[in-house]
Amino acid sequence: MASESEVPCGTGPLNGLRVVELATVIMGPYAAQQLGDLGADVIKVEPPAGDMTRHYPPTRSPGMGAATLNLNRNKRSVAIDLKAPGGRDALLALTATADVFITNVRPQALERLGLGHEEVTAGNSGLVYVNAQGFRSDSELGGRAAYDDIVQAASGLVWLNEQVSGIPYFVPTVLADKVCGLVIVQSVLAALRHRDRTGQGQHIEVPMADTMLAFNLVEHLAAATLDPPEGPIGYARALSSRRRASRTADGWMCILPYSDRNWRDFFAFVGRPELADDPRFGSLGDRARNADELYALAGEFTAGHTSAAWQEFCDGASIPAAPVLSLAEAVAGDYATEGGLLRTAVHPTEGAYHLIGQPVLFSATPAGLHRHCPHIGEHTEEVFAEIGHRPSA
Repeated sequence: MASESEVPCGTGPLNGLRVVELATVIMGPYAAQQLGDLGADVIKVEPPAGDMTRHYPPTRSPGMGAATLNLNRNKRSVAIDLKAPGGRDALLALTATADVFITNVRPQALERLGLGHEEVTAGNSGLVYVNAQGFRSDSELGGRAAYDDIVQAASGLVWLNEQVSGIPYFVPTVLADKVCGLVIVQSVLAALRHRDRTGQGQHIEVPMADTMLAFNLVEHLAAATLDPPEGPIGYARALSSRRRASRTADGWMCILPYSDRNWRDFFAFVGRPELADDPRFGSLGDRARNADELYALAGEFTAGHTSAAWQEFCDGASIPAAPVLSLAEAVAGDYATEGGLLRTAVHPTEGAYHLIGQPVLFSATPAGLHRHCPHIGEHTEEVFAEIGHRPSA
């Protein structure tokens, strides 16, 4: 059973770094949680009522919603009312001792609070100051509010879904928040490397719309990469309405032949070897251009065998394949349980809960739980005593 001492404090590749997080919802807290898992001392600054995510149901006690138990693990909580006298000074006292400051407060609000980059770094030139928001601050959209769904729409992701289904739906996960959270982590680590060489911090801005647009364009810029374009934007294979799981004799599977040999073996297994020489499917380019026809045919063939038979064949032929699992089945399956990705931990006040483990394995500096999610302001006195700051009454 996981416990607070599973990975002792003082371990992890980022041991010795202090991160101050002034962020709400998922993107910023997720980024800071990742850094905390890797050993950084993360101080979460939140208003006296707490980050709004704390109140997402279900909860066992106020301010300790289920999502927050993982999002805010490996952190200490300091409660500060930034609009009250002394609030700004208290935050600046914290950032003066920090290596990294992460916020998703909009730049205009930060300026009103006197917490822009220049003010916060005036007493700490080595600070890596990261602010993430929906849109670039130097654009006409810079002041707009944005959450994950807004960014999915603005970055073309909702349009991509519409091309496949005819319905402009949102991806059923907060993809933009989590991708941008990981980009924050990447950016922080790069800036810390620069600081190691030069002693200087820097200002990093992570605009969500730009980040997700770049993310979506990796494959979907496609023929529009060339100037003039050789075709429309969009990766044809991914936009095929036939690109879906396949019905087997007793379930659903994802079966993904990719190479010429994969497809030759696939067609032989279903008793249609002549299709390997069909000009529509002979090469990777041919298959991409005729993805709808190819996937339609493949979907007809898969129903002739059970999922177990397909898995055995695909494993032997080195064809990627996997059954379609529900999220609950994936969590409860042997692969996840043997790897310890979801473990049981016991919170001092909330009792047993499921801990989402770090998926990356370090041979020398393991990441993991060293501090359970704190209550709102649990460490306010402790942290201010450490830095020698006496908050105003």
